[in-house]
Amino acid sequence: MTTTTARAGASAPAAGRRSRKPKSEPTGTDRIPKPSQGWYRVPGTDIKLRRVTTILSQGFPKPQLVFWAANLTAADAFATLPKLVAASLRPEDKEEAYDWLRKGHIRKKDERGEIGGAVHDVIEAKVLGAPIPESFLSDEEIAPFIDHFLRFVSEWEIEFEASEMTVGNFADGWAGKLDYLFRSRLIARLLKVPPQTLFIGDTKTGGELDEKGVYPEAGAQMSAYRRAEVAWLRDGTQIPMPKVHDVGIVLHLRPEGYRPMPLKCGDEVYEVFRHVQQVAEFQRVLAKSVVGEALTLPATTEERAA
Repeated sequence: MTTTTARAGASAPAAGRRSRKPKSEPTGTDRIPKPSQGWYRVPGTDIKLRRVTTILSQGFPKPQLVFWAANLTAADAFATLPKLVAASLRPEDKEEAYDWLRKGHIRKKDERGEIGGAVHDVIEAKVLGAPIPESFLSDEEIAPFIDHFLRFVSEWEIEFEASEMTVGNFADGWAGKLDYLFRSRLIARLLKVPPQTLFIGDTKTGGELDEKGVYPEAGAQMSAYRRAEVAWLRDGTQIPMPKVHDVGIVLHLRPEGYRPMPLKCGDEVYEVFRHVQQVAEFQRVLAKSVVGEALTLPATTEERAA
């Protein structure tokens, strides 16, 4: 199975069909659901599937991000201390400096997003047999990541089956886009499974190689993709989700090297994802009406007696 080969489409499960309303039939790549404001809308239907990354961001506690953002702000402050002190003495500069300091985590995420996007583009090129864009190879910041990624592919004998593939589960109400599916004889041997076992893969570029950079919620994300009912090929064809192993691989990619990290993503982890989905739904809907308006004492004695 590859995302470049057209195969017969699979019909959606009964739960999805019951909520369908006929619309103009989409064709080709227009059949692939696209993300919009936390949802994936299935073309030609009224079905909306909650985005997996939105579920995780709204329902999964991430205390490490609080400390990461605080540490980043402290580091930025000390790195620019003279400028910040000078700005604090000028009202016209103080607000701008304050705004710059508090948005450090956003700038860092944008930088990582650019690197992550480049890595995904390289994976796309590998899957399609296309050349790697020269702009990536000549970029001093991105090139080390690409070099280590290519080392990973070569050293671990990676054979990609799909990348950037949209998958969904109509019964459980979610959809997402997995990073890639692959086979690796060496990884299969270490995990004591058959050589042709299909794995879900993901790439993370945060942290340091000798520190945290891969977190358990990545396993929850991959557990959802593993339990997808359907997937969409590049030409828009809908197929049953291929069977993948219950251990996924996160490639922790850094400028100084890489490390393949096995993460559990089986049924036990998927049960946790479903609980997280309930918490996210609580935040989206019920939480807005849980806290009522403050009560006030009745104005008169008679009203109080009544």
